[in-house]
Amino acid sequence: MMSETPLILAIDQGTTSSRAMVFNSSGETVATAQYAFEQFYPANGWVEHDPEEIWQTTLRACTEVVSQSVSHGKIISAGITNQRETTLVWDRRTGTPVYNAIVWQDRRTSDQCLTYQRDVEQKPSLGSAIRKTGLRLDPYFSATKVKWILDNVHNARDRALAGELIFGTVDTFLIWRLTQGAKHLTDATNASRTLLFDIHEKQWSQTLLDYFDIPQALLPEVLDSAADYGQIHESIFGLEVPIRGVAGDQQSALFGQACFDSGMAKSTYGTGCFMILNTGEKPIASNHDLLTTIAYQLDSTTTYALEGSIFNAGTTVQWLRDQLGLFQDVDEMESHLNSLCNNEGVYIVPAFTGLGAPYWNPNVRGLINGLTRNTHPGHLFRAAIESVCYQTHDLIDAMFHDSQTPLTNLRVDGGMTVNHHLLQFLADILNVEVTRPETTETTALGVCFLAGLHVGVFDSLDSLSKQWRPAVSFSPKMQDELRKSNLKGWRHAVDQCLL
Repeated sequence: MMSETPLILAIDQGTTSSRAMVFNSSGETVATAQYAFEQFYPANGWVEHDPEEIWQTTLRACTEVVSQSVSHGKIISAGITNQRETTLVWDRRTGTPVYNAIVWQDRRTSDQCLTYQRDVEQKPSLGSAIRKTGLRLDPYFSATKVKWILDNVHNARDRALAGELIFGTVDTFLIWRLTQGAKHLTDATNASRTLLFDIHEKQWSQTLLDYFDIPQALLPEVLDSAADYGQIHESIFGLEVPIRGVAGDQQSALFGQACFDSGMAKSTYGTGCFMILNTGEKPIASNHDLLTTIAYQLDSTTTYALEGSIFNAGTTVQWLRDQLGLFQDVDEMESHLNSLCNNEGVYIVPAFTGLGAPYWNPNVRGLINGLTRNTHPGHLFRAAIESVCYQTHDLIDAMFHDSQTPLTNLRVDGGMTVNHHLLQFLADILNVEVTRPETTETTALGVCFLAGLHVGVFDSLDSLSKQWRPAVSFSPKMQDELRKSNLKGWRHAVDQCLL
């Protein structure tokens, strides 16, 4: 006889893979499955995914964990967390996408954004509307991607105007598929990443919809992060499960790290790096090119955040492995890292698709600075790892100047945080304690918490805070003089990149 222990299904649809996890009421992992999918690069700066591959890998992962968890209890709620800003437009009736998913990393609308920026300078009302999104005119966000699809896919605009098409970020697409077209919904965190949502009024901005020429009928309804998102149809996994939590991946990681108080911050190190600082119920406008965004929304109460993004973190290491062929596995890379006492003046600025905050320059490209005849693969491995830490330092510095709140501890997660060299250098260069929790899959855990809150598995944020447990902490050991020297070398490399 099956135990009735309550379980929660977390769907974590990421940039390079689709993952599903099942958690129990203690936040412990019961089952997990993950499947990678292909990345497409049709032109310089373009990045796409096949929506059907996103769907099939998600189905495969979910089916596997549902089967694995049968003997552990009953799945009573599900949550979805997703790669943000990635944009899809599909047929309202059939669910067939009209084009590939345009990924958050994609820069195809860079030139158009320069034109839009000139319009902003001439139209104060347009500038005001953009500021109310907390974002900036950049190809990163969904709005220009939607416009590109409507303008460049045959008959897409006419079909959109006729009400035949709908738009969504990946969460919306999965909700639509899982409910077999019954629900066209998103949550406030994902909506806040589209460049179409007024985070102050908490509604779609008609000014921006008109400017980008996007029909409002395309857009999903926006709900709280813990809310009723419909039911996963019984025919999909063999059981009907309510979807009760949704959040963009970085906000979900913030929630999974239990950063519920103003001044708490987390940084996730995966494909890219994303740092979020909880700023409470009042949005803070950044003077240092950070983003003001929605951290989460519960019971119609919005918690805001400052965010900075590093476009390339884990991808920098992947580039050394896959494109340059400098190593085959992690052990080989670690061996090279351990052979060096310092970087010997070698820096990598990994601007493969431009630089994110606090630089926000989509047009620059990467460089390696400080090469000599003595440079060997170990220097490049070290420079790749350290580039992530330097960029994190730049983000924290900007956040401090905006919020005037000094950071004393940084909670970290993501695949790269298994590397202790990275975490120690991060603590050294930031000069703060860096802590990795016992559960490093905090993106999935966060949406588990949200879905569990809505159905009563978890009763409060305080109870969730007690579930967060540190696994390992790193304290700074680097001398101030060396720290300053390293940062000076990094800033020189960035300056060379920006020339």
